[in-house]
Amino acid sequence: MATEKLFTVAGTATNPDGTTKARFANDMVARVKILTKAKCSNINLVELPRAMTKLEALQYLQEQGQTGDAGYAVANKLAEKTKIAKRGEIKVAAKPKAVKAKQTTAVADEA
Repeated sequence: MATEKLFTVAGTATNPDGTTKARFANDMVARVKILTKAKCSNINLVELPRAMTKLEALQYLQEQGQTGDAGYAVANKLAEKTKIAKRGEIKVAAKPKAVKAKQTTAVADEA
């Protein structure tokens, strides 16, 4: 089973085309430089209290009271990640199907 990546920085930024997206990183300074170079605006990143998965970070951001486009972006991404997490839980909870063994007989080749 693959482990989920942990992040120490999370927040939102608005792309040049006007769409606001949730962002994740481990180095705030480097992430701000990248977003600024990409001409993003309304960059709002925060240090998380501990290393978190994307789902945990989104829940934390929502608890912080994000509003406007940032709040909408966080809520949408949280709904998406929650749906994916629930889908994964169903797979784990499913019972494995019984496998029936077929009887085979060995046939000797005549040489």
